Formats: sequence, C-alpha cells, structure tokens
Amino acid sequence: MKAGAGGSAGGAGGAGGAAAITPSDTDYSKAENWLCRPGHNAPCEANLDSTVVKADGTLEVEKFQANAAAPIDCFYVYPTISNDTTDNSDLVPGPEENSVVQAQFARFASQCRLFAPMYRQVTLTALRASLGGMATTMPDRTLGPRDVLAAWNYYLEHDNQGRGVVLVGHSQGSGVLTQLIQANLDKSPVDKRFIGAVLGGTNVLVPKDGVVGGTFKNLPLCKANAELGCIIVFASFRVDSPPPDTTLFARSADPNLVAACTNPAALGGGSADLHSYLTAMGSVLSSDPTPPWVTPEQSITTPYVSTPGLLSGECVFGKTGSYLAITTHGDPADPRTDKVVGDVISNGMVNKDWGLHLIDMHATMGNLVDVVKAKAEAFKK
Repeated sequence: MKAGAGGSAGGAGGAGGAAAITPSDTDYSKAENWLCRPGHNAPCEANLDSTVVKADGTLEVEKFQANAAAPIDCFYVYPTISNDTTDNSDLVPGPEENSVVQAQFARFASQCRLFAPMYRQVTLTALRASLGGMATTMPDRTLGPRDVLAAWNYYLEHDNQGRGVVLVGHSQGSGVLTQLIQANLDKSPVDKRFIGAVLGGTNVLVPKDGVVGGTFKNLPLCKANAELGCIIVFASFRVDSPPPDTTLFARSADPNLVAACTNPAALGGGSADLHSYLTAMGSVLSSDPTPPWVTPEQSITTPYVSTPGLLSGECVFGKTGSYLAITTHGDPADPRTDKVVGDVISNGMVNKDWGLHLIDMHATMGNLVDVVKAKAEAFKK
C-alpha cells in the first residue's frame, strides 16, 4: 500500500488519475505533526458525551466509551478549517483543527485506533478570498497532498503492522484522500488491509447506474455495511433545497458519468433515520443561531446532542444531481426543536451552493460508526 502520488487539494474528485507527486519532507516521526495518534491523542480524547433529546422533550445523557483494544485503524484527513492568515496553513494545530477532529473523527475511537495528521492545507482565508474574487496570491495545492502522503507512508511503515484501515475524510480532506486512493489503493486485487473509505462532502464519479468506474477503476461503492474494500461518498442537502446549478457538488461535467451517492444509514438504498451527533452549540462555521433543543428550554451540559427520529436521509438521483437529501421531521406540537442548523450563511443569507456541507459528518456520524463496526467485524473474519 505504499503511497507515491497525489494531486489537487480541492474537494471534488474527478474521473482522471492523480498526478504523480512525491511525499513532503515533513517529519511525521514527531508527535507534534499529528492531531491524533496512539500516545499523542489528546484532541481525540475530548469529552464526546451526548444528550439524547427525545421527541417528548425528555433528555438522557449518553456516555461515550473508546475501545482501548480496537482491532482496526482509522486514518483521517480533515476539511478546510484552518484560520491561518496565509494561503496554506502551518503544521501547528489551532482550536479549529482540534474542534473538527473531535466532531468528525474522534467518535470512531469506539471502533478504531485513530490517526489524524496535520497537513498544510489550503486555508479558509484563501478559500474566502477566492470565492469573493479578492485573491491576490495562489495557494500551493500540492503541499497538503504531499504532507498527507508522507504521513500515510510513515503510518504504513511504523504503525500498520498488517491491521485493517478505514480512510475517513471530509471536503478538502476527501479530495486529498481521493488522490491518495487513486494512486495507491485503486488496484486489482485490492490490498486486503484496505477496509474502505468514507469520503464526505465531495464528488466521486461513476457510470450511470454503476458502482465502479470513473474516479476509481477497481473500488466499488459500498452496498452493504460489512462489505470490504469499497467507498462511501455523499454530499448532503436539505430535501426542500436541492443543489443549485452553481454548486460544487452532486454533478458531473462528464456526460458519461454521474456523481455517486451512498446513504450511510442505508447503503443498499432507500430512506432511513439518521443517527446524528450534532454539536450542542450549533454547527462549526455557521453564523445561524441554534434554537433551544427543547421548549421550555433545558440546560444541555454535554458537547453533543442526538435527536432520534428527527432527521432521515435518502440518496436522490435526478436532474438536480446525486446527493443525500436530508429531511427534518419536525412536529410543532411536541417540545423538541423543529430546526437543525448547518447551512453556510453568507451576508445573512443561506448559501444554497453548499447545502448542509457543515454537518455532512455530524448528521450521519452514528450511522458511519455502525458501518465501520460492521466492516471491522467482517475484517476480523
């Protein structure tokens, strides 16, 4: 599985192969160049307890327990999150990197040993300047993939020892992992250590009505929780706000290919309840205020909230693209909130291009953990 190539650090995976690059000289033997890894795991050991908010307004605290004897590994590349003022981030974790690894990845510790490298990603500063037409310089889009490549090589050489591994990414992180997978793991036969990949908030292209071909030539989309060597990919939008023509997600520029969608709650297809773990204080990066979880308001003392029965998801395939349509089953007659925040807010308005990008992983986290658990059990057999 030794890595040797990568490519653009963007969030959307195309159908072509990754451009060959070399790993960076970042020294991943140094613990400080990792957010999380065994023996240097503080951000991933944060409090992950959740308050279960039931439809009748009752609250119940759900304690989180990591598995010290987890049989497999998970390797994570985080999304565009750095607030560094430069085009590319440094390798020093800030509160934003710590918070996103906790919300999007740390919960997998119930099933995996966790590995999450720091990398010199394209920053939010550069992204906002680009989207606003204010960019005066260009970020180096090879730095991030080269760093992740070096971290992956270090992990394989020093930590893997034949263990199964799941790759997890979101947004820019998914784009970087897409290139790593194309260069290393998209082969036949598939390396038996590769359990699968979760690529949230990105595009993976496949033939219409197909599960393989396009972005990946040999690795299929996952159709069952216990299936090994397959890909889970989705970009989420509210069911009543489908992707507009200007979105980065859900569509393919190639008329022979479509954007893939796999529902983490129902990999075989159809609609299913989402087991969400939402941040109690609202979604990261969204300025949309979080309403009280119940009325009359009760104190929430945990960092996360779970809302059984409130959200469901189904992959939609049609003229507006292929995406995970999320429905909120609010009931004005019950005391639980009918609103879940997660939209990107620009100048006080919802930016529909991004859908529910900010909570892609939060909305599906419990389902993703269940999928990884099933894959770990299948790998052990």
